[in-house]
Amino acid sequence: MQEPAEGEKLRWIIWTGWHGLCPRCGRASMFRKWLKLADHCPACGLNYQFASPDDGPAFFSLCIIAFPLTFFVVWLQVAFEPPFWVHLIVSVPLMVAGCVLPLQWIKGWLVASQYVNKAQEAGTEQLWAKLNLRERQEADDHPDG
Repeated sequence: MQEPAEGEKLRWIIWTGWHGLCPRCGRASMFRKWLKLADHCPACGLNYQFASPDDGPAFFSLCIIAFPLTFFVVWLQVAFEPPFWVHLIVSVPLMVAGCVLPLQWIKGWLVASQYVNKAQEAGTEQLWAKLNLRERQEADDHPDG
C-alpha cells in the first residue's frame, strides 16, 4: 500500500484500526490474540515493535465510556432508588461490557495512528535506531532463530 494522502489518513486509520488490520497493507490482522499484537504482519511483514499504545486503550475506554455510564448509574439510583440487585444486573454488566469490549478497537486505532503518523516519543530516534541495528546484527549472527 502506498502512503495515504493527507485527506485519507484519518479514514485509513479508522478503517484499519477499528478492523484490527495491518496499518501498512490493510490485509492481515495486527492481533495475535484479543489484545496481543502479532510480532509482524503475515501479509507485508510490517514489524509491530514501533507500536506502544501502553495504557491508551484503557484510558480512552474509561474516559469515553465509563465516565458517561457513571452518570447513567447515578441517575438510575437518584431517579428510581432501585434495590442493590438491580445495579448488579444492569449497572455492573453495562460498565464491564462497555469498558472491555471496545479495547481491541481502540488499541487498533492507536497502533494504526502511530504508524500512519510515524509517531514516537520525542528524542528516541537514536535509541530506536541502535535497538533495531542490534536486532538485525543478532538475527544475522543467528540465522536459525
